[in-house]
Amino acid sequence: MALLSNHSEAVAGELIREIRRESGATQAELARRTGLARSVLSAYEHGHRQPSVAALAGIARAAGLELRLAPRADRAVTEHAGKVLSQVLDLAEQLPYRPRPELAYPPLIRLVA
Repeated sequence: MALLSNHSEAVAGELIREIRRESGATQAELARRTGLARSVLSAYEHGHRQPSVAALAGIARAAGLELRLAPRADRAVTEHAGKVLSQVLDLAEQLPYRPRPELAYPPLIRLVA
């Protein structure tokens, strides 16, 4: 569980660094624009604290950017796709394998000029 938490904090920190790079703002400047203490923004950026999604959106907005969250894949759709793939692979396994003794080339056709 701690690994997941550390990973998400690292992702948030990387996102904030990317926001600062894109905007060209220093930590102090971005903290001032967002109304956060610089120490809080620094803690977010270094993974010592976990910002909320609203805080991340506010930081992006203060930098003149927009944070868009990608929709999660619907679990039912993903499970269905997995079942269909499994069925297709099972069917492919059942097909007979008959190797040809020689390679078959397409016939040559003489063009009449």
